[in-house]
This record gives sequence, C-alpha cells and structure tokens, in this order.
Amino acid sequence: MRKIDGPDDEELGELEDKTETLTLRSKRTERARKKQAKKVKNPKSQSQNLLDLPYELVLGILTYLRPSDIFNLQRVSRAFRNFIILDERRIARSIISWRYVCLEKCFRLPILMKHIDPNIQPYVQSLDRQELLVIHKKPYLHVQPPDPAEICTCLTCLLRWSSLCLIPDFAHWQKHLDAGEPIPMIPRGVNPKWNQVLISSNADIVRKALHSPLWHARLFEAHLDSTTRSIRRQAANKGNRRRRFRMEQEDVDLGSDLFLERSGPPSFDFPFHRDNYYMLEAYLPNRGWSVESEKWMYMPAEQHDIDINYITKWAERVKTKNQEAKITEEK
Repeated sequence: MRKIDGPDDEELGELEDKTETLTLRSKRTERARKKQAKKVKNPKSQSQNLLDLPYELVLGILTYLRPSDIFNLQRVSRAFRNFIILDERRIARSIISWRYVCLEKCFRLPILMKHIDPNIQPYVQSLDRQELLVIHKKPYLHVQPPDPAEICTCLTCLLRWSSLCLIPDFAHWQKHLDAGEPIPMIPRGVNPKWNQVLISSNADIVRKALHSPLWHARLFEAHLDSTTRSIRRQAANKGNRRRRFRMEQEDVDLGSDLFLERSGPPSFDFPFHRDNYYMLEAYLPNRGWSVESEKWMYMPAEQHDIDINYITKWAERVKTKNQEAKITEEK
C-alpha cells in the first residue's frame, strides 16, 4: 500500500494556540455588570453600616443620642440591638455623664435586697422594723409601695423609690398641665382602677431602671422634659412671682440639665399629692444650697450604708433587750 506522505514536523513549525475565552451572555450576568458599573460611576450611593466603623467612634456617636433614641435604634436591626445590649452600661454611662449630671445625683437607685449582706437581710425585713416604717410607707395614691423582698427598706432607699416613681407619674400629667386641664380628683378612701393601673405601670418602669442603666437614663430624660415644661409654665404665669431657675432656649435645645446647677429655689419637698403638680417647678430631691460654698450640696451615695449600719445596731439592741427580758422571766 502506498504511504501517504504528509508534512514533516519541520515544515509544520510551532503550533499556535488560537483558543479564546467564551463570552458569558445571560440576563443575570448582564444585570450584575450594570449594577457594578453603576456603583463605580456613583460611589456615594453605596450604603455603609454604622457598625462597620471603629468601636470607639460608634460609641462616641451613640453618646450624643438621647436614651429614647437608643431604644429606637435597638429596633432597627438585630445587629444594633446586640451591640447596645452588650455595651448598655457603657453607653448609658457616657450619656448620663454629660446630659444628666445633676439628676443622677438627685435620683439614685434604691439598693436591691439581693445585694445586701445575707446576715443583715433579716434585720432589714423584720416585722418589728416594718411596723416602725409605717409613717414612711404611707399609701400615696400616686406612688406604689415598694416590695420589701425586692429592695432595701432603709429610709434612704424608701425615699429613693418614691422619688423615682414620681418621675413617670409627673410626666404622665404634663399634657393636662400644659393645656390647663385639671387632674382627675380621687375622693378620700377610694382608689379607682385607672389609678391602680397607672401607678402599677410607673412602678414597672422603675423596676426596669433597677436592672437597666438605659432605663435609669430614660427616667432622667423624662424628668428633664417635665422640668423644662414646668419652668416654662411658671414663667408664663404672671401672677407667680416666686424665684425660679434661669432657663434659656439654648439650655432646652442642648438637652442637658447643666442649667439646674445654677442658683435657684430649693425643691426637695416630696409632692405628697397630685395637687402639688400645678405649682411644682423643679423637683430635685437629695440636695440643698450651700451659702458658704455657693453651690448645691448633694446627699452622698454612702447614705445607704449609714442607714444599714444604724439598722444593724438597732437590731442588736432589740436582741439584747429581748434576751434580758427572757432571763428576767425565767428568774
């Protein structure tokens, strides 16, 4: 058979690769290409998550928000909610440190019973001592009594509880006071259902503040709003010639309580009845004006420890007296 001659390798020379990349053509790739081209053309349209910023910068931004804004921010996304929950104490501390310097020292939290020495708890909760506190645990119609099993019932903590419960109640009636509408009167010896629901709701808010620094700060925000509205009402009352705090519009816009550090009328007396709300201007308990220092002096946070020490000594005296009485009976 005849062999068919073909070109030698030398005649063919080096092979040339002429393969090309296939062009992908589909609706999906075309949409992706247009979307990418649009981003490159208009980079400002690219959204950026706040949480992508450095931690300290995010914290600094949140510090300028009000507590109510922080609660609203929690509802934006799960990421924001988790971030705020994890750093709640630090965020609240940063907000309070410049917005509510005065209110923080006026409205301290009562101490939870679980934080008191277990050896002292029986003294604080004893029935004999609870009977002695009847005068300080009056059944106010606008304040729900505290639970002795939940918080300390030393005199300091009782006053702290009542003052905190007053904040949401006073805020609740601001619309009535601004509009000049009378607050509903409650006849003596009667406690209507609507009032029970209201003071129970107020107590629930205070209980949240006992465990949440943000809720504590939220109470400060509410009371600062009530205070500024009250000062405005009293300033507009031409018949009221009483001394009051000097408050400018800039103070209101700033959203800080620093103007309450100025000289003004003392207002530490507890409003025992809602009738006191009409003339109440700035309820700021646990402080008094020092003429010598020309500044406000605040009740120290250690006052609770002083009261606990007094309760311990009282319990020891009662115990010794009972032992002596028992020995006398035996003789």
